[in-house]
Amino acid sequence: MIRSIARRWPVAVGAVTIALFAGLAAPAAAAPAAAAPAAGVAGAGAAGAPTTAAPGTGAPATSRAACASAPAGHARCFALMKSGRATRAATPATPPAGYGPADLVDAYNLPARTRGGGQTVAVVDAFDNPNAEADLAVYRATFGLPPCTTANGCFRKVNQRGATAPLPDTDVGWGVEISLDLQMVSAACPRCHILLVEADDSLIDTLAASVDTAVRLGATEVSNSYGADEFGGMTDFAASYRHPGVPITASTGDFGFTIPSFPAVLTSVVAVGGTSLKRADNRRGWTETAWAGAGSGCSAWIEKPRWQHDRNCPMRTTSDVSAVADSDPGLAVYDTFGLGPDNGWITVGGTSASAPFIAGVFALAGNGRHINDASFLYTHRHHLNDVIGGSNGFCGDDYLCTGLPGYDAPTGLGTPNGTGAF
Repeated sequence: MIRSIARRWPVAVGAVTIALFAGLAAPAAAAPAAAAPAAGVAGAGAAGAPTTAAPGTGAPATSRAACASAPAGHARCFALMKSGRATRAATPATPPAGYGPADLVDAYNLPARTRGGGQTVAVVDAFDNPNAEADLAVYRATFGLPPCTTANGCFRKVNQRGATAPLPDTDVGWGVEISLDLQMVSAACPRCHILLVEADDSLIDTLAASVDTAVRLGATEVSNSYGADEFGGMTDFAASYRHPGVPITASTGDFGFTIPSFPAVLTSVVAVGGTSLKRADNRRGWTETAWAGAGSGCSAWIEKPRWQHDRNCPMRTTSDVSAVADSDPGLAVYDTFGLGPDNGWITVGGTSASAPFIAGVFALAGNGRHINDASFLYTHRHHLNDVIGGSNGFCGDDYLCTGLPGYDAPTGLGTPNGTGAF
C-alpha cells in the first residue's frame, strides 16, 4: 500500500506518507522483517542461506547472512558472508581479498596509528567463538597491526556477567560476527584495548545485560552489530543502551528501507548505516554511495530527538552516520571456527562491519566522555564525507531511501573524514 501511494504521489505527500508508514509499521513491528530466508538455528552452529537481491534488501545474490532469522524476542547478527571458498594464502605481501586496515585508513582519512591509547572498545555479541583471539592475532599480524592478546592485557573475553568462565554455547554464524567485529575495531583503532562480551544467547534482554556489563568493566565505547524490528516494549531495555560518556553504536540492519531496527532506533545510540566504497581517480581516491542493503526507516515508537531535523519523518529516523558495508568487494576477515571449507580468510560485509568500525573511530578520537548520543555528530557534520548516490529501496527518490546531498537515512550525515565529527 505504501509503495503504491509513493508511486502515485512521490515525496509530495511528505510527512503524511511517512506518518502513514509509521502507523502501518507498528502492528507488524514484533514480527521479523521480510527478508531473504536464512537456514539454521541460533546455538546450533548453522550459518544463513544465500540471500537474494529482492527489492528492499541490498544483499547481493553472491552473499549470505551469517545468522539465521531470529524468532520474536531475539536479535540476529547482521554479518554478510560473500559466497565462495576462502583465500587461504595471505601474507603482508599478498593480502587476502577484501579491504584491509590500510584501505580503510586511507578512505576515511584516519590519523596516525599511535592514537587510541587508554581506550577500551567493547564488542557485544551472542554465543561464543572459541577461536576469536587466535583469529584476531592472524588478522593483526597479516596487516602489520600490534598484537592484542590476553597475555599483553590488550584483549579480554568474558560472559554477560563479566566472568571469564563459563562461556556461552558456540554458534558458527555469531562466530563470524565476532571475528568481523573484533577485526573492524582493530582496523580503525589498532592501539585500543578490546573487550568481547558474549551474551548467553541472542535474547534481547541478555544482549542488553551484556552492554551494561561492558560499561561496568570499563568500556569507553560499545559496539552492537545485531538487531530486531522495533517493537512496543523496547523502551524496557533502553536504559542498557544509555550510558552518558560512553558512545554506543548499533547497526541499522541489512534489509534496506524498512521497519527500523532495535537498538539502533534508540535516541541514545549512534545508528550506523552502510555505504558502497570504491577506489576512484579523484582527489579523495574513493567514491561512496548508499549501499543497497543499508537499513533505514522512520520509527513508529521513538520520538524524534531534538537534534534531528529531517522533514519527512516525524519520529526518530535511522541512520546517523555510516561506513562501508557492501560485501562487494567487502572486508577481509579471518575466521576458522566451524566454516568447513571456508575456514580462513573470508570476505564479509553488512552494517555489522560499519558499526564496530565507527566505534573504533570514536575511540581514535578519544572524545567519548563528551558523547551522550548522536548529537555531537550533527553539530560537527562538516567533518564528514557527504555520501551522494545509491538507494536502498523505493520511496519516490526521497532522502529516506536515497543518497542525497546533506542528511539521508541510508547513510545518515555521511562517513568519517578524520575524527573531527567524533
